[in-house]
Amino acid sequence: MKTKAYFATAFMVCITSLLASAQDEPIKMKPHMTEVYEELDVVTPGKKLGDAPSDAIILFDGKNLDQWVNKHDNTKPAGWKIIDNDYMEVVPGSGSIQTKMKFGDCQLHLEFSAPDKVEGDGQGRGNSGVFFQNRYEVQILDSYQNETYSNGQAGSIYKDAVPLVNAMRTPLEWNTYDIIYRAPRFKSNGDLDAPATITVLHNGVLIQNNVTIGGITSYVGIHKYSDSHGDDAIFLQDHDNPTQFRNIWIRKL
Repeated sequence: MKTKAYFATAFMVCITSLLASAQDEPIKMKPHMTEVYEELDVVTPGKKLGDAPSDAIILFDGKNLDQWVNKHDNTKPAGWKIIDNDYMEVVPGSGSIQTKMKFGDCQLHLEFSAPDKVEGDGQGRGNSGVFFQNRYEVQILDSYQNETYSNGQAGSIYKDAVPLVNAMRTPLEWNTYDIIYRAPRFKSNGDLDAPATITVLHNGVLIQNNVTIGGITSYVGIHKYSDSHGDDAIFLQDHDNPTQFRNIWIRKL
């Protein structure tokens, strides 16, 4: 990767030098003078849409919860149940779960479904969430014909950014999230240098377009960045609803 960066930098320096010298005497540009040649890493895409590419880390494929632990006590295993070697389901009251691995910038794919039996309304219906760096939540909720505050519905950056549209499927269908997340940057003194940004596709529909995340997710009050931090776990929320998940994979960026 360093070699690639070197050649790209050298290319830009060369072009800059040519443009600078052009101020003294005209230079006739040729096609090859703006062509970059560098060897790219090869990633094999999944066979069908939603399948993990060759460089992805598989976080859940229906077989086990080996990549997950209890969020509040990471010495304990994840307390959710696996059904039909296909999906996992929140066991209400067992606690949220988090990845053993830590992540910063990433591309995340996950599939989720609201509980098959529709119960409750508003925030009490199919509620969960996926948190990046243990702090920043993309809301998971049964938002199919379910009225609630718009910055708390499915696909919202919870209490922060309203999704562009509601792309939720029925409770008997699976939904997909494809998320591109860029972690916040901090200065050496701990001050915020650049906030986190996020792009979310819900069932293939763009619902968050390179949105700036205002700060750490909070139920009450204005979101803000309160601490300097690096990579951290991704966690899925136990919100006392038996929400279901399958096919979760991630790529570090």
